[in-house]
Amino acid sequence: MTSTEAAAIALQDHAALWSIAEIRASDVVHAACDALVTGLDTPGLRVLAACTRAEADYDVHDLLPEALSELGLSFYPVGSEAGEEAAARALARRMLAGELTPREFTFRIHQRHGHELPLTERLAELDDEYDVLEYGDRTVDQVDAEVAAEARRLAAHPMVSAEQRGVGGGSCSPDTAG
Repeated sequence: MTSTEAAAIALQDHAALWSIAEIRASDVVHAACDALVTGLDTPGLRVLAACTRAEADYDVHDLLPEALSELGLSFYPVGSEAGEEAAARALARRMLAGELTPREFTFRIHQRHGHELPLTERLAELDDEYDVLEYGDRTVDQVDAEVAAEARRLAAHPMVSAEQRGVGGGSCSPDTAG
């Protein structure tokens, strides 16, 4: 994977996590700056990256859809199932990168989606398993290993564009972003 492809995926992940209030708008601006540094460059991305921390909370909502569209990435409307799935994939990549423990990952997924999002149902079940480990015959390491396997499955899950899901936006393939 090239650095521009990685930056496009990171920007897409930041957008998805921001849309579910998992990260701040200023984090999206930082991802836009990182994308510019790697060589992604569009007018909308430049405007987004130029936001100050104070402006980010007000301007990201308006600037992000255009910046993503110019890069061939998707902007998922708040509350959309496609956005929730994109955010779950982003959290999975964060866990695999060591930014979250398996327990933190399952807790966040379970807290946000309960047992309602089919893509993350097994993770919600695994979060329940952490709660009853002392009463069963499984170890933390065994559950952690299964969580890691689920995270790898999610991270590899094909990204379906918002257009394909019928919610507007562009393709989310980072291959078109560089």
